[in-house]
Amino acid sequence: MLGALYGRWTYRSLLTANHPQRWFSKSSLKLALPSPPPTASVLDSLVQKSQRFKTYKPVTPGLRHLRRPINAHLYQGRPVRLLTVAQRKTGGRNCHGKITVRSRGGGHRRRLRIIDFTRSEPGPQDVLRIEYDPGRSAHIALIKSRVPNSTKPYSYILAPEGLRAGDVVQSFRQGIPEDLVPGFVDKPRPSRKEAQKERASQAQNSAVSSLGRMEPLLSSRVAPMASASSASLPLTAANSEASLSLGILRTLTLKPGNVLPLRLIPTGTLIHNICLDPQGKGILVRSAGSYAQVVAHDEKGKYTQVRLMSGEVRNILQNCCATVGTVSNGDWKNRSLGKAGRSRWLGRRPHVRGMAMNACDHPHGGGRGKSKGGKDPRSVWGWLTKGKRTRRPTDKDGNKMVIHQRPRGKDKGKQRASH
Repeated sequence: MLGALYGRWTYRSLLTANHPQRWFSKSSLKLALPSPPPTASVLDSLVQKSQRFKTYKPVTPGLRHLRRPINAHLYQGRPVRLLTVAQRKTGGRNCHGKITVRSRGGGHRRRLRIIDFTRSEPGPQDVLRIEYDPGRSAHIALIKSRVPNSTKPYSYILAPEGLRAGDVVQSFRQGIPEDLVPGFVDKPRPSRKEAQKERASQAQNSAVSSLGRMEPLLSSRVAPMASASSASLPLTAANSEASLSLGILRTLTLKPGNVLPLRLIPTGTLIHNICLDPQGKGILVRSAGSYAQVVAHDEKGKYTQVRLMSGEVRNILQNCCATVGTVSNGDWKNRSLGKAGRSRWLGRRPHVRGMAMNACDHPHGGGRGKSKGGKDPRSVWGWLTKGKRTRRPTDKDGNKMVIHQRPRGKDKGKQRASH
């Protein structure tokens, strides 16, 4: 008995050697000992879930399924008033007061942000902040031009993924500056009018006398033979210098948020906000999380093949511009509104199924029980809605710029399985 007490006393004395006034029990000893660190997979899964979406305790039924993407970098204040305009709603009705678009109406008051899809302002521009835009799924960025006396000192642009306050973006829509990369000369393909002017000038220069025409012909035949041996040596050096300048150019320009002509974007680059007119604004790929990919460049230097999100591959003029990177807020599609009232706040009214209507209101209406009347899926106006081709084929006066159409039906399922 005394030995057991003595052993317990010595064990406690060893534990409290540094703190003689503190006595530990077995439960406190277990808490004091460091627990083994969890595995990396468990930590990664917990961090990913906690950082991507925000969920709520089900205090009310509307909060039970509410899920929002976490964007801690968004600006919490109000937008720039001069870069917004009030949204005027129609409730889905035309000028005669008739409903032309169903399931629309109501919603909270909004001010639409004026987005610069053209990006014609040259020079570096500082990103001041990333903001939320109620009129679109993607985030927007407020940028300030460094050029003094600029026509657009402040403007909103689509924020690509990874862009943050303090970054610098630049638009090379008007071409590459001469002092940016030494040794690089940007030679865009001339337009149709410029090509016609060049042909006319060449025709005027060639209209000379036959005597004056013979001298340059003889000199052109002799000069290449004399300079062939001397020009073969510096040719490799010139090629290496050109490739070096091209690599430096791509390092300086290929950054998220920069605008470049398609001829200067290498294959495999992800882009968005693509123009279809060299002088127009960006039209394609502007929603949250979307992107396109540069597939190939034409050997003639006229078109660039771009693969869109739907899988369609089409030709776009190389003088057209695009923005580098993918559109921000990719988790927007995985959000959950949680209740029907949030849809009403967004201006969406309830959508009634056709099978729940009467026969006079919809082609799927009427009948006993759930029945469509043996018809293919149709709209309220009787149009086929699933599987009906709505585009003309390329060989029948369709879109000649489309090289490979988007996959449909079974091909679409194969594409999803491959991804």
